[in-house]
Amino acid sequence: MSRTIPTINTQRLTLRGMRAEDFRRFAEIWSMPEVVEYIDAEPWPRSKAWAAFLRHAGHWQITGFGQWAIHRHREAEMSGQVGFFYAKRDLGEDFDDFPEAGWVLAPEEHGKGYGIEAVKAAHDWFDRVVTGRLVCMIAPENERSLTIAGKMGYVALRDAVHDGDPVKLLARKGPPQ
Repeated sequence: MSRTIPTINTQRLTLRGMRAEDFRRFAEIWSMPEVVEYIDAEPWPRSKAWAAFLRHAGHWQITGFGQWAIHRHREAEMSGQVGFFYAKRDLGEDFDDFPEAGWVLAPEEHGKGYGIEAVKAAHDWFDRVVTGRLVCMIAPENERSLTIAGKMGYVALRDAVHDGDPVKLLARKGPPQ
C-alpha cells in the first residue's frame, strides 16, 4: 500500500512529509535538553531518533495519517514536527484506542506563534480528512503545550502516570466551537 503524504501551507509554514535529508535536523532537535524536558528524561541518541524517524514515515502508510515536518517558508531545515499517531501507551481504552496528537518545535522557534499555526493547520486537515476524537498527553508543567491544546479544544480527560512521570491526558471530540 502506498499513500501520499499531503503538504499543507500556512501563511508562514509548510507542513510536509519527512524526507531522508531531514534526519540530521530531526536527530539534532531531539538531542536538545530543552526539547525533551517534558517528554523524556534524557536527550535522544541518534539510534532512538532514527527509530522514531522511521516510525513516523511508516505511520502514514499504515494509518493514513502521521507526523509532518514543519518548515518555515524558504527554509531548508525543519523547525519541528506536528501530527497524529497511535502510541498504544497502555493508558486505557479511553486513550489508547484514539489517534494521539503531538507537536515539537526547536527551542529557537518558540514564542513566534509557529506552534499554534502548525497545530491548527494539522488539526484542520484531520477534521476534514480523518475526523473523530483525538487525545494528547502533556506534562503538567508544560504550559505552552497545555495552552495550545486548550486553543484546539482539548479538555482534561484524567491525570495519569507514564514511564514514572505524572501526565495530563486530554481529549478532543472535534473542532472547537
